[in-house]
Amino acid sequence: MNPTVDIIYKYFPGLTERQKQQFAQLAEVYPFWNDQINVISRKDIDSLYLKHVLHSLGIAKFMPEFTPGTKILDVGTGGGFPGIPLAILFPEVQFHLVDSIGKKIKVVREVAEALGLENVEADHIRAEQLDYKYDFIVSRAVTRLGEFAPWVRNKFAKQDRNGLPNGILYLKGGDLRDEIKESRLKAELHALSSYFKEDFFDTKYVVYVPM
Repeated sequence: MNPTVDIIYKYFPGLTERQKQQFAQLAEVYPFWNDQINVISRKDIDSLYLKHVLHSLGIAKFMPEFTPGTKILDVGTGGGFPGIPLAILFPEVQFHLVDSIGKKIKVVREVAEALGLENVEADHIRAEQLDYKYDFIVSRAVTRLGEFAPWVRNKFAKQDRNGLPNGILYLKGGDLRDEIKESRLKAELHALSSYFKEDFFDTKYVVYVPM
């Protein structure tokens, strides 16, 4: 049996009624749009809350607070992960979700509008083409870290406004030691299994790279 929205309420008990409603609404809007524009694999849509929403919120377990006005870029957002769940959780943070595939951005925009998320901007563009600066850049395993970092290296604000220095918050699974060594980045691994007890998270991590 696949988890319902209750799994989000369990791990994030301090949600407002509006946030609870927005998270619950994801179970309606994603299947609707996924039937029209496939952004989540058919076998995974039933595991939406476990494999997509809760996984995205692993970043919030590692970084439970952001200063209001913090700017976060989600690179290769696909259907809006991790950006959409994080935008629900952090309404005072500005999220810019980008993807090189236009139809995926259409889904992101429709979902954000349906949920009334005023802190989400979505654009069909490659990260390398952006001229803006951000405090943090998030992503879900779009490529190897050594390839990802050069795309975003010059996209960070010089001033840190949070307790954690500006950097990359990357969701990835598996044995990452060789990949981190190859990237030559000063990366920290934070196991999602220390926050979430489901088997799915046994080999999943938030990789933090200060930039």
